[in-house]
Amino acid sequence: MTKKTHSSNSSVETLLAARSFSRRVLLKGAVAAGTIAATGPWIVKDAFSSSGELSLLNWDDELPNPVIPNFEKKTGIKVKTTPFSQNEEQINKLQATGGEGFDLCEPTRDRAPQFKELDVLAPFDTNKMKLDNLLPSMLEASTSVWTWDGKLYHVPHCWGSEAISWRTDLATLTYDKLSYGTLWAPEFKGKMQGRPHSLLLGIGLWMDATGKLPSNRMLDAFKDEETMKKIYDPILAFAIANKAQVKQFWDSADNTKSGFMENGCVIGQTWDGPPLSLKKQGKPVTYMAPQEGAITWVDGWAMTKGAKNIDQAYEWLNYIHTPEASAAVAEGSGYNPVVKGAEAFLSEVAKKNFSEAYPGDALSKLWSRPPEPSWYAELRTQYAEKFKAA
Repeated sequence: MTKKTHSSNSSVETLLAARSFSRRVLLKGAVAAGTIAATGPWIVKDAFSSSGELSLLNWDDELPNPVIPNFEKKTGIKVKTTPFSQNEEQINKLQATGGEGFDLCEPTRDRAPQFKELDVLAPFDTNKMKLDNLLPSMLEASTSVWTWDGKLYHVPHCWGSEAISWRTDLATLTYDKLSYGTLWAPEFKGKMQGRPHSLLLGIGLWMDATGKLPSNRMLDAFKDEETMKKIYDPILAFAIANKAQVKQFWDSADNTKSGFMENGCVIGQTWDGPPLSLKKQGKPVTYMAPQEGAITWVDGWAMTKGAKNIDQAYEWLNYIHTPEASAAVAEGSGYNPVVKGAEAFLSEVAKKNFSEAYPGDALSKLWSRPPEPSWYAELRTQYAEKFKAA
């Protein structure tokens, strides 16, 4: 593949040196995507056309049709997918195989410390990638925490958030009063869904905002184990005392959807993709950031040490980082694109759903998941399991 120009490489090197990341800057860049011209159609390289295969370990709802069929048609490369629905599931698969059997995996940004310790990834050759196609803020989301030993191990795929979703035919909620505390209101007893560890975080953000449990917007919980326990012990106590609120604990995009459409859930703390996908289909479901701020994340691609189809992996990355492909990911999943000019390929419905999900000053209040050290991930899992088992 053609190497980058000197100026292009310099911009990447600058980003690789970054060690800080502003979520507000990220979102300003993402929202501004529609003002940047598309970079033009992706050109298939004859060297890889009609040859090869590629094995992906991927989130189960982040490669909607026609993303993979379009890639296979353009290149002749056959794609094998192994879907997962939680980061822990992905980590377990990589630990079990040492990365063998997968060319690319799809970690979430905040898991960088854990993946560094796992030592199952190979660094990218950035000269083989079209990183300048990416929104600078999105690329920095990866470079700021996924760069070690001078090498880059992660590039963005899509971004999204976790906030409040509900059945619009069964509840009327407004942004000015919406809170993670709304989930625990008496009228939603036995009608709420969420992930155990996410619900605990939401309770903490709510208690911090009301002054019941100051925690610097839960960032103090990342300082050390003792501080985390002091914060999470009262949060867990509240969650267990009010567990009757929970109709179901979701663990995937699919059972989030079925919770609303089949299992009697009226409200939930969920990812944005599932409810916004339902909303796009005309179902009576919506999604909105609460006053404490939506919890944001960036999912991206990493190459495993066991990767066999290297050229095909770079073909995939350069395809997925085109405006058309990034928009197709967002359009079908309900999440958000990371490529310059992608917004030009989004439907008016998708744009409307985004503006309704983040009304008023919501974009200035976003809460970005910090990089999680292993001790934090282990303790968080313990608290979540205690809540779930209570």
